Amino acid sequence: MDYLNNLLFGYYPYIAGTVFLVGSVVRFDMSQYTWKTNSSQIVDNTPRFRLGNNLFHVGILFLFFGHLVGLLMPHALYPYLGMTAGSKQVIAMVTGGLFGLFAAVGGAILLLRRLTNPRVRAQSSQMDIPILIILYVQLLLGLLTIPFSAAHLDGSMMIVLSDWAQRIVTFQPGAATLVAGVPWIYKIHLFLGLTVFLLFPFTRLVHIWSAPVWYLGRRYQIVRKRQA
Repeated sequence: MDYLNNLLFGYYPYIAGTVFLVGSVVRFDMSQYTWKTNSSQIVDNTPRFRLGNNLFHVGILFLFFGHLVGLLMPHALYPYLGMTAGSKQVIAMVTGGLFGLFAAVGGAILLLRRLTNPRVRAQSSQMDIPILIILYVQLLLGLLTIPFSAAHLDGSMMIVLSDWAQRIVTFQPGAATLVAGVPWIYKIHLFLGLTVFLLFPFTRLVHIWSAPVWYLGRRYQIVRKRQA
């Protein structure tokens, strides 16, 4: 079991991270025409789709940046922000639960639409449905961790998971041993989250790299109707 724990939470993060970064660069260099969302809005733009799309993206974006800040914030900063490890964990549970529900409801709408709408399914790539299912399962697992976190309101679980993430990103040894004793739900959640990074370059998720911030500084385009 120690070998498996070290493999999944000591080595697998670096495998997934390497594929995530190198794979994204290679795909952008060699297959730029696939670097897009392949939006299905043109074949189904119902109010239900727009609701699901907005809920899912708002929830996912908040959860991503919430996890990023929550896991990588140095513990020494807590007092300067008026927080303790326990209060930080409560904030994470409440906000994560709320936006997790947003994303779960939106994801259910989008997944059902993609599975049941023939036009949308015909327009889907081979990875569209699998990655959406994986993201949805990951959302449900994240929501299921809340009761387990409620049993550790002193913030001890938050500290353990933060220490693991910070050791991974700073290439410090012994990261896997930190999570050896955490409940199974956290381990599955961590593993599936790393798997999303592993699959990232092979899915439509690559469009995340292409946030159109340059539009903010672009000059207006004037479009005139052709006269007869």
